[in-house]
Amino acid sequence: MKVTFLGTGTSQGVPVIACGCEVCSSADKKDKRLRSSIMISAPAGNIVVDTTPDFRYQMLREKVGHLEAVLITHSHKDHIAGMDDIRAFNYFQKSAINIYATEFSQSVIKREFAYAFSDFKYPGIPEINLKTIADDPFDVNGLTITPVHVMHHQMPVLGFRIHDFTYITDANYIAPEEKEKIRGSKILVLNALRREKHISHFTLEEAIALGKELDVPEVYLTHISHQLGLHEAVSAELPPGTHLAYDGLSLEI
Repeated sequence: MKVTFLGTGTSQGVPVIACGCEVCSSADKKDKRLRSSIMISAPAGNIVVDTTPDFRYQMLREKVGHLEAVLITHSHKDHIAGMDDIRAFNYFQKSAINIYATEFSQSVIKREFAYAFSDFKYPGIPEINLKTIADDPFDVNGLTITPVHVMHHQMPVLGFRIHDFTYITDANYIAPEEKEKIRGSKILVLNALRREKHISHFTLEEAIALGKELDVPEVYLTHISHQLGLHEAVSAELPPGTHLAYDGLSLEI
C-alpha cells in the first residue's frame, strides 16, 4: 500500500497574493503547499481522503487514472470544495463514486452540492453514492478502516487508521479512548498548523508531544500554515522520527 500526500497546506492565514512572506515566495517546491489531502493506493484501487479546492490539480499532477472511493474527514469547505470534479472519474469509469462521511458531513455535502442530489439529474453532474461512517471499523476495497474521532475546537472530525498507518487533520484535541485507536501505529500523520497557539489546530510543539506520547516511531506533519516557516528550516529542528510532509511525498506502508 502506498500513501501519497496530495496536499499538506491550509487556507489558514492571509491570502498568498497579498502575503509576500518567505514561504509564499520560496523557490523550494516543498514550500508549495496545496490544501491537505492524501491518496491511498492499494491493489484494489485508489482512495482519496478529502476533495479539497485543489482536487482537480492534485489528480492531474499525480496522473491518477482511476478512483474507487473518497473518505471525508469533515465538511469544512477546504476539505470538500473539489467534490464536483469527481465527474471526470464518473465519465471514464461509467460509475458513481462512493463517498464515505458522517451523517453531519453528508448533510453539508447535500446542501453544498444540491444539484447532484436533485430529482432531475442534469447531464454531467457528479454521481455520488453517500456511505455513512459511524463508530465501527468499515471496509473499503478490501482495506479495513478504523475511524478515529477527534475535535477541531467544537467540531467533530474524523481521522482514519488503516493497518499501521493513521491520518489525522484539523484537530486540537483527541480523547484518551481515541488515542488508544492510534497507539501501535508505525506512521502517524498529524496536523501542525503553526508555532503559536490556535483555537482549533495543534501547534508544532503539541503535535511533536502527541507523537511522543503515543510512542509512534514515524510522525509526518501536515496541514501546515505559511506561518510555520520554510520546509528546510523547520525540518532541521525536528526531533528524530518527526518529519515535515510535503506535496507529492509518497510512503510505502
